Amino acid sequence: MIGILFAIFAGTMLGFWAMPGKFVKNYKFENTWGLAYVLLLWIVPAILAFTLVKDFGMVLSNVGAPILLKMLLPSFLWGIGMLLWGKAIDYIGLSLGFSIFIGTIVFIGSLLPFFIYGLPASNVLTTIIIGILVILVGIIMNGRAGILREGESKEEKGNGSSMVTGIIIAVVGGLLCTGFNIANEFGKEAVAVAIQNTGNESWLTAVTSMFIVYVSGGLFVVPYFVIQISRKKLWGSFAVPEMGKNISMTGLMAILNFVASILFAYSAFVLKEKGGTIGYAIFNTMSVVVAVIAGIATKEWATASSKTKTALYLGLAGMVLGVVIIAFGNSIA
Repeated sequence: MIGILFAIFAGTMLGFWAMPGKFVKNYKFENTWGLAYVLLLWIVPAILAFTLVKDFGMVLSNVGAPILLKMLLPSFLWGIGMLLWGKAIDYIGLSLGFSIFIGTIVFIGSLLPFFIYGLPASNVLTTIIIGILVILVGIIMNGRAGILREGESKEEKGNGSSMVTGIIIAVVGGLLCTGFNIANEFGKEAVAVAIQNTGNESWLTAVTSMFIVYVSGGLFVVPYFVIQISRKKLWGSFAVPEMGKNISMTGLMAILNFVASILFAYSAFVLKEKGGTIGYAIFNTMSVVVAVIAGIATKEWATASSKTKTALYLGLAGMVLGVVIIAFGNSIA
């Protein structure tokens, strides 16, 4: 129960992580998200890890190069997916960007741990798969809501690309971001042992695991934005009157995202082999619920018709119902 509660709390925090970006003013996409990702993937994880974890360098050494390398590739792919997430939100908005992106992660990512730990009992497996399929129906309904909204208004957010393009970006990004779950599952046991052997508290396993995942993810994302900002000559664009506020907002984005991932990693540690499936589904779907509500609160769907809003709400309800079914699968396990 503690693991599930942590997954719910983590998902709630993750649902808010992109919202401060709405208050960044007079920055291009590259300025906003480049700054956000440098803080998110490298600066905030480094500050927290080296501050909270005793003998952090020794901890990483004890984890060992084989495990670190095993975590690096899926984390690298996750970083590319995170980049696409930012683009998806810029194309199609907060609520729909979250719904499609996270829904894809839940559907695919929740199945991957079965390939690591093996299949559970048939009744548990059936219940979990039913829950995941219900979530998939919710994803489809949210996609339909986005397409309906595009038909009602041709003025799209960001650079004006079509809603279909934004949905495709969100789906591809979601597929790549399942690397987050794979990397965490590969490394959490070795990291836990390294943490214990250096006299750290067990919850710091989550901080260490997320440091490895985030820094590895930044190996693609940070250079990408450096190149884009240089190519478009946007370095001077950081110096606007709202610069202080913009740094604060992107910093808040970084803190919300990284702390949410730490809470999920601890949830997965507590839930053990169930963390990658049940905890992961709850964590991500809760973030969608919060993000959709935040999108509605910030008037993203204010001009949408009742038909479009109905599709959105049905999609959201389907995702929540799917999580309830998955949680029931956990209870009969």
